[in-house]
Amino acid sequence: MDKIMDNPWFLRFTALFLAVILFYSVQTDEGEQNGNKVGDHLDTIRDVPVQVYYDNENLVVTGVPETVNVTIEGPVNLVQTTKMLKDFTLIVDLRELTMGRHQVRIQPENISEKLQVRIDPAMVNVLIEEKITETFKVEPEFNTRLLAEDFHVANMDVVPSTIEVTGAKSIIESISFVKATVVGENGIKESFEHQAKVRVLDRDLNKLDVSIVPETVTVKVEVVENSKEVPIVLKSTGTPPDNVTIDSVASSSEMLTIFGPSKILDAIDAVAVEIDISKIKESQTMEVDIPKPKGVSKISMSKIKVDVKATVESTVEEPDVDAEAQADDELDEDIASENAEPTTETISFENVEVTVNGLDEKYKSTLLKPENGIVTLTVVAEPDIVEKLAKSDFTVSIDASAVVAEGESVFPVTVEGPQDLEWTLSEEEVTMRIELA
Repeated sequence: MDKIMDNPWFLRFTALFLAVILFYSVQTDEGEQNGNKVGDHLDTIRDVPVQVYYDNENLVVTGVPETVNVTIEGPVNLVQTTKMLKDFTLIVDLRELTMGRHQVRIQPENISEKLQVRIDPAMVNVLIEEKITETFKVEPEFNTRLLAEDFHVANMDVVPSTIEVTGAKSIIESISFVKATVVGENGIKESFEHQAKVRVLDRDLNKLDVSIVPETVTVKVEVVENSKEVPIVLKSTGTPPDNVTIDSVASSSEMLTIFGPSKILDAIDAVAVEIDISKIKESQTMEVDIPKPKGVSKISMSKIKVDVKATVESTVEEPDVDAEAQADDELDEDIASENAEPTTETISFENVEVTVNGLDEKYKSTLLKPENGIVTLTVVAEPDIVEKLAKSDFTVSIDASAVVAEGESVFPVTVEGPQDLEWTLSEEEVTMRIELA
């Protein structure tokens, strides 16, 4: 026994054993003094959702963070299992609180009692407010720099034009703008529709946390080429026949819309339309082409109707007189003298009504021009015939049997009367509107 105790290796092992015992004894004492057990572990679970309990039908709560960080400490296996499963809940219960500002604690639920839990932040300041819903008009917004050159936005419509916004009363009262922004590619030349998301902003253009119904709207953008409305100027060209006097040249179309680049439009004040009166033999309505000004891409109409009022003078031929026969024969002189007197006379019948014939019973007609369908009939005949003529001897009418649809149409006027007479009308054509009876 003495030999063993005198062995240096025995003493060395004995000292090592006592040192190990002493080490664990000290660690146990320190752990008990700190309230921890040997083998405890600490870890942090980040972004843990926070559930808020309150009357969400009538109230709105702000100030509660969506997620917080949770630090847990305890046995290694329990800490690791809790972090992996995350089978606990963090709640803020506001059901018993009144409207206004409060400071509340975030409470953990369903977490092991063997774990120490620290929540960051542990306390939160919340605001409980009344929930209200109001209707707002949506304002469309579009960057006109996306349009092609010489095009502009004529109109923008939003469907639906209003939305309902729900949120805290203080937030609803701070709403200054409700916008739907339209986006697109550069060089837009045609009208289009766009589904735009609605944004609710305060006066500083900060987006507000509210509920929007509907969240998207349809914005209809009408894109048109630059245009300008200018007057139509009628210019008569040529010389009328000798027996025709032009009283007036007019058109019901006085204005014309022209399209094209702004520089071209700014330089055009009117569009001239030339009317050739050299072939006018009587009053008439004619269709004339409108010339497109240089540089203009298009015009609103290519033709106009022009009304030309003319007075036609009757030509009476003078009989030839044989001066030599007149000198030789007194009888021939008397005959020549009789032949020199006018052999025709002219009579005019005013307020002659134009009759409409052949129109289907399902239509009704309105004579637009001449007004009320009244014309003047001028008759040229021998004096003894003129003395016997009356307005009732003539029938002035139009044939509408070919009408098959509603609208405005021009019809030629026909005259029926005694034979071997010459007559003229103040209007050779009438304009009539056809409608269903």
